[in-house]
Amino acid sequence: MNLVSVENLCKTFGEKVIFNNLTFGIDSNDKIGVIGVNGTGKSTLLKVIAGEEDADSGSVIKMNGLRVGYLPQIPVFNEDEVVIDYMMRMCSINTPEEESEAKSILTRLGISDYYMNVSNMSGGQRKRIALAAAMISPVDLLILDEPTNHIDNETVMWLEANLKKTAKALLMVTHDRYFLDRVVNKTIELDKGNMYTYEGNYSKFLELKAEREEREIAGERKRQNFLRTELEWVRRGAQARSTKQKARLERFEEISEMKGPEKKQSIEIAGLSSRLGRKTIEAENISKSYDGRKIIDNFSYIILKNDRIGIIGRNGCGKSTLVNMLIGKIDPDEGSVVMGETVKIGIFSQENDSMNGGQRVIDYIKDVGEYINTRDGRLSASQLLERFLFNAEMQYSPISKLSGGERRRLYLLKVLMSAPNILFLDEPTNDLDIETLGILENYIDGFDGAVIIVSHDRYFLDKCADRIFAFEGDGKLRKYEGGYTDYLNAQKPKENISKAEKKESKKWDKGAKKLKMSYSELKEFETIDEDIAFIEEKISSIENEMSACASQYSKLQTLSEEKEQLENELAAKMDRWIYLNELDEKIKQQ
Repeated sequence: MNLVSVENLCKTFGEKVIFNNLTFGIDSNDKIGVIGVNGTGKSTLLKVIAGEEDADSGSVIKMNGLRVGYLPQIPVFNEDEVVIDYMMRMCSINTPEEESEAKSILTRLGISDYYMNVSNMSGGQRKRIALAAAMISPVDLLILDEPTNHIDNETVMWLEANLKKTAKALLMVTHDRYFLDRVVNKTIELDKGNMYTYEGNYSKFLELKAEREEREIAGERKRQNFLRTELEWVRRGAQARSTKQKARLERFEEISEMKGPEKKQSIEIAGLSSRLGRKTIEAENISKSYDGRKIIDNFSYIILKNDRIGIIGRNGCGKSTLVNMLIGKIDPDEGSVVMGETVKIGIFSQENDSMNGGQRVIDYIKDVGEYINTRDGRLSASQLLERFLFNAEMQYSPISKLSGGERRRLYLLKVLMSAPNILFLDEPTNDLDIETLGILENYIDGFDGAVIIVSHDRYFLDKCADRIFAFEGDGKLRKYEGGYTDYLNAQKPKENISKAEKKESKKWDKGAKKLKMSYSELKEFETIDEDIAFIEEKISSIENEMSACASQYSKLQTLSEEKEQLENELAAKMDRWIYLNELDEKIKQQ
């Protein structure tokens, strides 16, 4: 069922075309991820569809009675509003049960003081409050702008599971690649004002995008071959007397005026580091407490020259405190931190440094230096900005004209220009687009120095970290070798099979009894294919009925709930189907 139709949508800022003639639809079963480099208009598109901003032309047509929930990058609160009042206002909470649900979601997102004034909270806490409101709002379409920013890994996985099973349609911008892979079923890419739609998750998007670009390259190659052939014909002095010859000339002119695919610019940041001596940063028995609560307890570690360390833990557990002690910003209550003489620290923090909105982009970079030495030779500030996709016009524009993501990219360049040899990245994936993240990952891979990463981005940690320090309560940190997935695997209990499975496994190993299905399993195995087909037919029938009653909201809601229940039933049946088929294969192999 179609919820929203977007037709010929256009938006410009000054002379910059953000997007041009976008046309697409959002259906009730869509979970759409919007991706693209910073500045391509992802957040603007979400605002236009949510009704928070107007387009220059085109239209957004919504189904009658459509309820839309919107989570902006920076939520807006009333002055002196407390947490629970905001929830009641945004979610139309009227009963004690609804208030209890709201408090439960807030607690799950790390907000326990429901009567705290929102104006006294951090930007991350505000974002989580707004996310809680979005999650429980009774809407048909949920629009989320960077929902995974400012929440820890455990909460990201909880959010992922909830959005995956929700009956609400989703339209969201996120740079969390695992999140995109596991939640979305359609991907929209914005690129230079154009839109490309791909059916599937992030992995499928990568596959289909590669195929599209290969077709474009092949098409351009054919066009160039045609032009060469025709140009030779023209140069031979062929007389354009006949109708056939005139048509051939017109075709040549038409194809020669066509534009081929633009060569993709890529960010290059290789070679920006300085020599690191044998002594790096040594933390010995450091501890830190706040308000009687132990944040860091007796932690010791010597950072090795080529370390790739990921620091993880719940919000407020002490990750930033640990980093601030390691870089010398705050002193430990006990223990010591000793820094080597050649150590040159680079810090890419959650918040951009104090950017002056009126300062020109190029002057912001020139504050670090007019020139920098790289593997490719001596480059000027302007040349480095070009490599970071800031063209001449953008370089001489004020910082205030940049998007949030473009400012993060500019800040990253400034940090790397200082040529650090120990790099601290505090939530580096917030507001950086996927392409820039990929380049940063490659840079870290070739970086001649140590990298310490505080992040909730599981994909980024898997790509960049080879050692994980996890906060596990009471200020204790435990070390795990490998990336984030290795950490998760190490967390799984070694004895994670049931007693019955152990017993069965024991018999299987001894060969005392042959493996076989029980009577009930045999009966289930005989009919499970028919059961699955029957449920699938019921789901299809409900979908047809939903399409026929698009304007009858109450009936639509009932059908939607019935459909969700059937889909859960189908998922359980599919799990049983897999189990029974695997069991059947084992029995046949005896």
